[in-house]
This record gives sequence, C-alpha cells and structure tokens, in this order.
Amino acid sequence: MKFNYRKSPRAQWHGYMCANYFVTICTKGKEPYFGIVKNETIYLTEIGKFLQKQIDDTIMIRQGEINIPCYAIMPNHVHLIVCFEENRLEQNYDEVTSFGPQRKNLASVIRGIKSSVKKFANDNNITFEWQGRYNDRIIRDHNEMNSISEYIENNPIKWDLKNNL
Repeated sequence: MKFNYRKSPRAQWHGYMCANYFVTICTKGKEPYFGIVKNETIYLTEIGKFLQKQIDDTIMIRQGEINIPCYAIMPNHVHLIVCFEENRLEQNYDEVTSFGPQRKNLASVIRGIKSSVKKFANDNNITFEWQGRYNDRIIRDHNEMNSISEYIENNPIKWDLKNNL
C-alpha cells in the first residue's frame, strides 16, 4: 500500500499543549451553510445554531482545560480564539514517542466540534461538509490577542461591507 506523505502544517518547535490559538475552520468549497450576514448581523441557519451550541458546550465540557473567549460564526467559516489553561495536565506527555495526548490538545477540540456538527447534519439530512483541515495561529502576546479579538468581532461588519458593494 502506497501512502501519500503530507508535510504537517504544525509548528515543529511547538508542543500545542498550553497556549492560545486563533483558529479558522471553513466549510468545503466555502459554501454558506451557517447563515447570512445582513446589516452587520449574522442570521444563523439550523446548522449554524447547532455549531454555536457546540462551541458553547465545548467551553462547558472542557471547563478548566480551555476557554473560548471570542468566536464568530460566518456564513462559510468560523473564527475562534482557543485558550488552553496554564494549569493543564501536561504530565501525560509521552517522552518516548514525543507524541502528546490526543484528547487534551487543539486538534481534539477542533475534531470534537467538527465531528458533532457533521453528525448533526447527517442525522437531520442536511447537506454539509467541512474543509479537510483548519488554520491555526499561535497567539504570542496580549497585543496580538487584542488585534485578533478585534478582527473576529468586526468580521460580520467587514463581510457585510464586502458583499454589499
């Protein structure tokens, strides 16, 4: 069996264990499954409302592990700031394989959100597909955190301006 090797987009120097991230997850083909923006406000579809519920539930379920202080659901993507708490348990790290735990990291958070939304769509006969990957950026300091938060909060306004010119 031949395997296609794809270079990982993850930073090799970063453990993805305890940090803050700016994450963008897109729908496949940038289809506007989640809603529409009118007058600088997003009006969510049924699947968009479910995505919002999953983000809020993720915060509650992983209380003490992560926080999502800011997010915006747009018609064809979602932006999130995911903050891992400083007191997270990192002692599960397997030094032999250099492979971190797959239940308390950024990938597991995103995987949980994406899979629950896809399952909801399937269970309700809603046509829906996620893009295969997601984009993340390590937030390095408070200035960057403030700038990204402002970008997320203003995203519906910019979307409305761009699409109504």
